[in-house]
Amino acid sequence: MEIAPQINRARPGEDDVFSFWDRHNKAIYKRLESKHAWLDDARPQGDGEPADALEHQMTLNIGPQHPATHGVLRCVVKLDGEMIDKCVLDIGYLHRGIEKLAEAKTYQEYMPYTDRMDYLSPYNNNVAWCLAVEKLANIEVPERAQWIRMIGCELARLSSHMLWLGVGLMDAGAVSVFLWAFQGREEIYNIFDHFAGARFTVSHSRIGGVASDITPETLMLVQQFCDKYERVIHDWQKLLNRNRIWIDRNEGIGVISAEKALELGLTGPNLRGSGVEYDIRRFEPYLKYDEVDFTIPLRTEGDCLARYFIRLEEMLESIKIIRQCLERLPAGSIRTDDAKKAYPSKEEVYYSMEGMIHDFMYTSSGVTPPKGVWSYHAVESPKGELGFYLESDGTGHPYRARLNAPSFTNLQGLEHMMEGHPVADIVVLIGSIDPVMGEADK
Repeated sequence: MEIAPQINRARPGEDDVFSFWDRHNKAIYKRLESKHAWLDDARPQGDGEPADALEHQMTLNIGPQHPATHGVLRCVVKLDGEMIDKCVLDIGYLHRGIEKLAEAKTYQEYMPYTDRMDYLSPYNNNVAWCLAVEKLANIEVPERAQWIRMIGCELARLSSHMLWLGVGLMDAGAVSVFLWAFQGREEIYNIFDHFAGARFTVSHSRIGGVASDITPETLMLVQQFCDKYERVIHDWQKLLNRNRIWIDRNEGIGVISAEKALELGLTGPNLRGSGVEYDIRRFEPYLKYDEVDFTIPLRTEGDCLARYFIRLEEMLESIKIIRQCLERLPAGSIRTDDAKKAYPSKEEVYYSMEGMIHDFMYTSSGVTPPKGVWSYHAVESPKGELGFYLESDGTGHPYRARLNAPSFTNLQGLEHMMEGHPVADIVVLIGSIDPVMGEADK
């Protein structure tokens, strides 16, 4: 009996996938070579003979699976010895089509997707989306809900900066502060669990207000947290602000001027660390930020150390804002009283036929802004300007949705910062930018 020969066949479409990545990597390396064409030629020696380029140059991949890349970020660097001569960033490994998904969801159904963008501060993402929709549909939000949103946003800013501080120091070799910072994040998660019903992906904001009210017990927990961590942050400053190892690791590293920062689109603490005093909470106030007193931290050095100082000072300012919110939190409704613009409360749904019908109708269609209108609204997230652009076609879901992600814009400055530094500075530079790839890749 004749046996048919075994043929190794690729699975359907596998060749296409391999050829795509082959073309993709060739494009990356072409970008790597483009700036310094002389790298393609061997450098002449004293006798006029060309030298072997491989003796001096190396192309190295950092990531996308590397603990110091803060997610699936790929850094392709060309080294001359141990100095970075050229860097090209390769992103998109976490792309989920999050903007396109919005077109198939009602405005409220899309809320959990915002939690998964900058998953270190989901509350800010929720609020940014709600504000954009409320601007699109001309929805007024009760004052109590606005103050509650501010408390949640500033707690999320503290949580995000604590992770940045702990992970950044661990990348530089200091493990203790990492454990202390995560202890603080755990206490913030407990607070979110009390008034949002979830610790991490909270989805607490609702179009027209918030999902649930904040209780006196939760307010007490927030007050105790502020009292404790104002002292703790000052202790961190005493430990790090004059620590010679930490300063030498960051001072003069990744310097970027104010002009270059604006040109590259940096935002948030990275922009303010280069001397540009821009904070959306102050210059385009939303919620009740124009009614509270706080300072915008500013540094002009533009290096990693300046960005460290900015974020640590911002944590103290967030505590100041939260305290003012607690003092000025008014009584009243937490959601707009309009059956066409907001979900009913659970008490209405459980105990009245009208509430149940209202909930059913709102779930199927949701808020319906007028046809042809558009809006853009941005908030000051821990990473910088986080904005949503929306277009309406008169139905219960957006015709188009676009995300202005601060992690994406801040990464544009990283290539510029890395060049001219030793390869050992890569982890410090990535940490100082503080990117989250779930937001950058959208």
